[in-house]
Amino acid sequence: MNVTRQSFRVAALMLTLLLCTSRSLFAFGTEIIVSVADQELAVISRGKTVARYPVSTSKFGIGDGVGTYRTPLGTMYVSGKVGDGLASGAVIKSRIPTGEVIAPNSPGRDPIVSRVLWLRGKEEQNRNARERCIYIHGTAEEKRIGQRASFGCIRMRSKDVIALYQRVHIGTPVIISAKRIAEFLPPEEVTLLARQD
Repeated sequence: MNVTRQSFRVAALMLTLLLCTSRSLFAFGTEIIVSVADQELAVISRGKTVARYPVSTSKFGIGDGVGTYRTPLGTMYVSGKVGDGLASGAVIKSRIPTGEVIAPNSPGRDPIVSRVLWLRGKEEQNRNARERCIYIHGTAEEKRIGQRASFGCIRMRSKDVIALYQRVHIGTPVIISAKRIAEFLPPEEVTLLARQD
C-alpha cells in the first residue's frame, strides 16, 4: 500500500511540475504562432520550431470589432480546413472552390487561393473571429507578403499555406500576438551538428 501511495505522490508531483513549466501544454502537440510585429508565422511541434513563414496581417491594424477589417489577437484554434487536393492558385470563394486557378501576382486580382484554415477565437478579445471569417489563407498578391496588407486575415504564399495545411489539423492552437516572434519560440537545442570546434 505504501508503494502505491508513494507512486501516486511521485506522479502527482511530476504532473504539477509539468503544468507549472513556462511552455504551454501545446509543447506536446503542434501550435501556430503569428507575430503581427514581425509579419511572420511559426509552427512549433513537440517544443521545437519546425517551420517559419512570412505572412501579411491587416492593413487596418489589430482588433476584433465587426466591420473593422482588423486582425484579432489572442488564442484561437483551427476550426475548419478548406482546400484538400486543390491546385496552387485555386480560387476559393465563401469556402468553396470556384474552379478557377490564377497565377501569383495576377494584375487586378486579390482572391483567396489554395487553402483556408478557418479560425475560432477562445477569448473575449477574439470572440468574433469565426463569424468575421478570419482565416489563414493563400493570397494571389504574393508580392505583398511581409507587409500589412490584408483585410483581417493572415495571408500566406500559396506554397507556404499548402505546406502549413499539411502540418495542422482541426483543433490546432493558434496564437496571434503583437509581440515579436522570438518571444514565443523555444530555445534552440545545441547539438553536435551546431558545434563550431
